[in-house]
Amino acid sequence: MASIEYRLPQERKIVTAFPGPKSSALAERRKAVVGAGVASTLPVYVADADGGVVVDVDGNSLIDLGAGIAVTTVGASNPAVVAAVQDQVAHFTHTCFMIAPYEGYIAVAEKLAELTPGDHDKRTVLFNSGAEAVENAVKIARHATGRSAVAVFDHAYHGRTNLTMALTSKSMPYKSGFGPFAPEVYRAPMSYPFREGLNVDGSSITGAQAAARAISVIEKQVGAANLAAILIEPIQGEGGFVVPADGFLPALADWAREHDVVFIADEVQSGFTRTGAWFASEHEGVVPDLITMAKGIAGGMPLAAVTGRADLIDAVHPGGLGGTYGGNPVACAAALASIEQMETLDLNARARDIERIVLDRLHALTPDVSIIGEIRGRGAMLAVELVVPGGREPNPEATKAVAAAALEAGVIVLTCGTYGNVIRLLPPLVISDELLDDALTVLEDALRSVAQGN
Repeated sequence: MASIEYRLPQERKIVTAFPGPKSSALAERRKAVVGAGVASTLPVYVADADGGVVVDVDGNSLIDLGAGIAVTTVGASNPAVVAAVQDQVAHFTHTCFMIAPYEGYIAVAEKLAELTPGDHDKRTVLFNSGAEAVENAVKIARHATGRSAVAVFDHAYHGRTNLTMALTSKSMPYKSGFGPFAPEVYRAPMSYPFREGLNVDGSSITGAQAAARAISVIEKQVGAANLAAILIEPIQGEGGFVVPADGFLPALADWAREHDVVFIADEVQSGFTRTGAWFASEHEGVVPDLITMAKGIAGGMPLAAVTGRADLIDAVHPGGLGGTYGGNPVACAAALASIEQMETLDLNARARDIERIVLDRLHALTPDVSIIGEIRGRGAMLAVELVVPGGREPNPEATKAVAAAALEAGVIVLTCGTYGNVIRLLPPLVISDELLDDALTVLEDALRSVAQGN
């Protein structure tokens, strides 16, 4: 990775218990004014962040292995992004692209046409969040095909709007009590190698076999003639960083193409160098019809996109897509600067370096830690699935305990998974080797300690 200047000391430093007095005071203020339905993972409140650290209001410096859920890929205050935002704010913050357009929106669309898989003619529409991008991708697919049904997968997460809640698999906390949901959504079985059964001869179920199983369900429940789109995360996020078996995604994409079904890749969490490629679809040579993007696209500014086949997106009538803030000029400036940093710093290579460093450390730990069921992922989108010793039963209690022990020592790790039993690692890609090494030592100690208590 090319050199980057850090504004804050890149160190783990604990000066108070968690939460400290200032964070505790903010928590009391919060209770009086913030809705209880908004939960926070950490009990501390942030004052500053840079590179691989988050500093709370009490002066504790925590190593960040979450990146705001894969958002601050280039760092939370990357100098190039800060400068681009400051320059744009000094000119104008908003005109609404649907009213008075501007170059930044076009420049982002040009860049996404260049970076996304495939050399076909592409179009882009910009939005504010991943859920908006997914919802609009479904709108585009339905309009272009004249069909209504959408196929999604077990363990999927696609957002919190009414349609995207229907697309999401997990009920609690995302869907419980919020129905009724949008109709014409059908769920197929995912390829989840760690939790698959075996063939009669004892061999593992292949990606092609898992795809045939999913396609059979789709054909029986829906029928290709009624299906507008298949929507899938190439690597599932909230569902547990599930990496499907090789061949699963290409087989689905081939079937979709054969039947004129729109293949939508939800790359909201896996996109923008996170997995060691610009998009996770590239690892198996899959070229989606539409790609949804957000999170890492703009260095922390709210921006999302749908990019894909021109014939599909241009099939929508003028005025059928958009939104007041979609493609906000400040967010577009941040996106262009973030992408430039990804290219300049070669963050695809850096993600692959992080994968090697983390997997080497964690695989060496596995024989001695009985609660580790599987270590998986690509690039800097990595996970540890925790189980009850001696089997594959999910162990959410151990997962919570590991995350709590890591935080107590000054390291932020996130959890996820349909069963709540997965530790996920999403460090900013600009984290230094020294800081990453320190964080992994803390995580290893937490895993050992919790395992000894199980």
